[in-house]
Amino acid sequence: MLLFLLCTLAVASRAEIAEEDDVLVLKKSNFDEALKAHPNILVEFYAPWCGHCKALVPEYAKAAGMLKSEGSEIRLGKVDATEESDLAQEFGVRGYPTIKFFKGGEKESPKEYSAGRTADDIVNWLKKRTGPAATMLTEVTQTEALIADNEVAVIGFFKDGESESAKAFLKAAEAVDDVPFGMTSDAAVFSKYEMSKDGVVLFKKFDEGRNTFDGEMTKESLLSFIKSNQLPLVIEFTEQTAPKIFGGEIKSHILLFVPKASSDFQDKMDQFKKAAEGFKGKILFIYIDSDIDDNQRILEFFGLKKEECPAIRLITLEDEMTKYRPDTSDITAENIISFCTAFADGKLKPHLMSQDITDDWDKNPVKVLVGKNFEEVVFDPTKNVFIEFYAPWCGHCKQLTPIWDQLGEKYKDSKDIIVAKMDSTANEIEVVKVHSFPTLKFFPAGDERKVIDYNGERTLDGFTKFLESGGKDGGAPAGDDEDEGHEIDDVSDMEDDDSDAEGHDEL
Repeated sequence: MLLFLLCTLAVASRAEIAEEDDVLVLKKSNFDEALKAHPNILVEFYAPWCGHCKALVPEYAKAAGMLKSEGSEIRLGKVDATEESDLAQEFGVRGYPTIKFFKGGEKESPKEYSAGRTADDIVNWLKKRTGPAATMLTEVTQTEALIADNEVAVIGFFKDGESESAKAFLKAAEAVDDVPFGMTSDAAVFSKYEMSKDGVVLFKKFDEGRNTFDGEMTKESLLSFIKSNQLPLVIEFTEQTAPKIFGGEIKSHILLFVPKASSDFQDKMDQFKKAAEGFKGKILFIYIDSDIDDNQRILEFFGLKKEECPAIRLITLEDEMTKYRPDTSDITAENIISFCTAFADGKLKPHLMSQDITDDWDKNPVKVLVGKNFEEVVFDPTKNVFIEFYAPWCGHCKQLTPIWDQLGEKYKDSKDIIVAKMDSTANEIEVVKVHSFPTLKFFPAGDERKVIDYNGERTLDGFTKFLESGGKDGGAPAGDDEDEGHEIDDVSDMEDDDSDAEGHDEL
């Protein structure tokens, strides 16, 4: 009787783990039990209001359904981190969504999910984490299924699976999370895909359909081959493709902003794609639907308006984001090729945006700076200038506004202190690269053109001590700051207006 009671309680405990669209709904009260029942779980920590989380919902549910229908032991779960704050804190959740993989029922050191946000990406990543790096393909139908079921698949054809080339292939397979790998020594499979000797083929459902590797069979050369061919020649920017676009090794991106509903859309795409052929592996060609509301902030980031599209811009995502604009608005393959060639040859100058100087820019206690008057005001050797670089949509900037206005009022009659602000979404300057909002920088008087980052408390008292100490109390040399605003790592950060787990602006 006691044994029966214990079994009943155990079953009841497991039954408490509810599901929504095949996704386990996890809470602090059932998290440990879920790990016991399902040792391999991918868990999304989300916030109900987060735009990225909402966009992920259908693909996440689809992935959960795919695994469940296959009879896989891997499950997907989700945690509302705004309700389950203890769990979020335990697992170091700092932004939304945060996705972690718990393997073997272990809570310690879960693996951060690092692939794309489509169902196929999620499933492929999980299979790589729990199974062999490459599936052994022993018959034609199995190989056909792998190719048919995936947007991209890489297959190694090796008559000797223990050869050095096969070992290099498996090492490359272990290093790639978002593409499924297969390996075969079957003669029928060799014949089906017209392989007369050992080799590697990348199969894809776009562009030329397949790419055959023809270099030295090393892990490094295989990875280079895969990364150069796994994305379409021209790719659309979406929530799902963003991780692949910005997570790749190609850091120079040319963007075509174009309304997909326009009558000349296909013509523009044909010109764009024709130009892309000569820059494969060097510059990533991306198009963005300028009519979509979620993309408007990206247009704003490049100083564009919907009515100005179609338009071309180029950006590099190295240590600093640098933008370039072509001299002509005429979108032809010839013009695009010329623009990209000039960029590759280092002959282009960065495009820096600036608003016009308004007549009343200096009428209020907080002076309004733009790109065109920045140099003149900030590097006046007789003035100490304290500037807030902000974004109009930034929540932290809005919170700071009344305090910044008070600071301006406090020093409005000062002969040598200027309190100012600049909209960094519409104005850019070479001497300051803004990576997060708000960014606060102090330019002390003198001819040295010094820049000091403010790292102190964002209070009137903190700002006052900073200014009265000449930028020493709460300051740090430029570049040493650890700003708590919204950090911009790539163009995808310009999408939504959400906040992360610590109240930071999370786009």
